Order: sequence, then structure tokens, then C-alpha cells
Amino acid sequence: MNDATKTTQDRTEDRAHPFPHSDEDAVRAEQIPDTPQTRSPSYRLAFTDRDFLLREELRPVRLQLELLKPQMLLDEAGVESTVVMFGGARIPSPQNAAQARTPALAKLSAYYEEARIFAQEMTRRSLETGGREFVITTGGGPGVMEAGNLGAAQAGGKSIGLGIVLPHEQAPNIHVTPELCFNFHYFAIRKMHFLMRARAITVFPGGFGTLDELFEALTLIQTGRMARVPLLLFGAEFWDGIINWKGLAEAGTIHEEDLDLIRYVETAKEAVTVIEGWGKPA
Repeated sequence: MNDATKTTQDRTEDRAHPFPHSDEDAVRAEQIPDTPQTRSPSYRLAFTDRDFLLREELRPVRLQLELLKPQMLLDEAGVESTVVMFGGARIPSPQNAAQARTPALAKLSAYYEEARIFAQEMTRRSLETGGREFVITTGGGPGVMEAGNLGAAQAGGKSIGLGIVLPHEQAPNIHVTPELCFNFHYFAIRKMHFLMRARAITVFPGGFGTLDELFEALTLIQTGRMARVPLLLFGAEFWDGIINWKGLAEAGTIHEEDLDLIRYVETAKEAVTVIEGWGKPA
């Protein structure tokens, strides 16, 4: 039995300190007589007072909670390393390509399938480690993210979904492992969780969000704030059409060797080969 499933009585019996557990006092606080004093917001226990926790001054506490909750649950699940999959929410599956709103999007559906196969193959390798290493991690949404979580599920493994509250937010895709499905308010904390355990980063065609995540990872690696890991871009034609990497180097805004931080791949098989060979003598 882990802490998440223990009852108040269990916690009372096995705690190492002599003080009441917080959930015991939370229950007691709800059983007090109804008086003007007990109805006052000031009387609420701070950790059960939603209005208090959502105050502007409590932002640092909320940031910490949003960092801690996924961290603790991933630790409890035994996840030690991840394979991150970034990519567009609008990339259709091959079965839905005919309904894509542009011919270009329909063509990109091929990468939905490569994402699914890639996640499937990496999850098979994850299962060889007991599901501790190479755990597929996506943003939990549709498109490429759905393909990644689907591939992991088809291989019989678990996968992580790191969602975020947006005005047009939908429910997480149904293939994310439920107990590893998280929701964020703070983009910054979500980004930390994407990269904190990453053993490899794959980036499929996408829009502003995908570009943001790509350049965040590139900047952290380039500046030495993150250890170098395989950073694989699926689809040379797409990436060369939207980013002039060589132009950045020729302008002197990046070093020529910075171009070595990324590598193009076209298929799941290529990506798996690069990841498996990472760090081995050529």
C-alpha cells in the first residue's frame, strides 16, 4: 500500500511523529459547530481554503505544488527516464487525412503513423527495463501527441501526458496512462517536466507550440543548462521549409557547430537507431 491509497486510520497507525495527520484535522474542522466564527473564511485551515490558495500572493506556493505533484507521482511510478515527443495537435491520422483542412496537413499525416510506430518501438524497449526507462511523454492532446500515446498503449506499456489548461482545451487523448496524466496551469513548470527526465527529444511537424518547445530545448542544450541528448526532427522537407538553420550560422547568430545539435530523420526506424547508438563509439 502506498501513501496515496492509505486511509486516515492507516496513516495514524504508521506515522513516525506524535502529531495528527493533516487530513485528520481537515475532517475534524468540518465537524465543528456552525457559528459566525467558524463560518468566517479566516477560520478555515489554510491548506483546505481554496480562496486563500488562489490568492495572488500564493503564486510561489502554487508553482511549487505544480512542480512537486507530477514529480512525486512519477517517482512513485518508478519512471526514471523519458522519450519526449513534440508535434502538432492538428496533424491527422492517415485514416482522417481526407478531412484535413489543407493538402499540406493531409500529407503530414504520414508523420502521425511514424510517431505511432516510434512510440511503439521505444515502449517495447521501455518494457525491457520494467517500464522505468524510455517512457513516452507527450503533451497529452490530439495529433502527434495522440499517436505517441497510442503507440505506447499498443505496445502494452505506459505513457505520460502533460496537458495544460487552454481556452480551447479538450480532454486528454484516451491513450495516456490515466495515473500518469497531468494537467498544468503554468507553462514554465510543464516545460520543466518535459525535459527533467528526457533521454531523447523528438520533434514532429507542428505549429507555434511545437516551435516553442523545440527552441526551448535547443537553447538549454546550447547553453549547457541541459545535458546533450538526441534531438531528432522528423521531416527534413518541413523543417527546411520553415527554418533556415544555415542562415542563422551564416549570419553569425549561432555557431556552425550548433547545427550539430539537431539531426533530421524521416522514419521511426531511423530515430530508434540514433537513440540506441547514442554515446557509443562510431
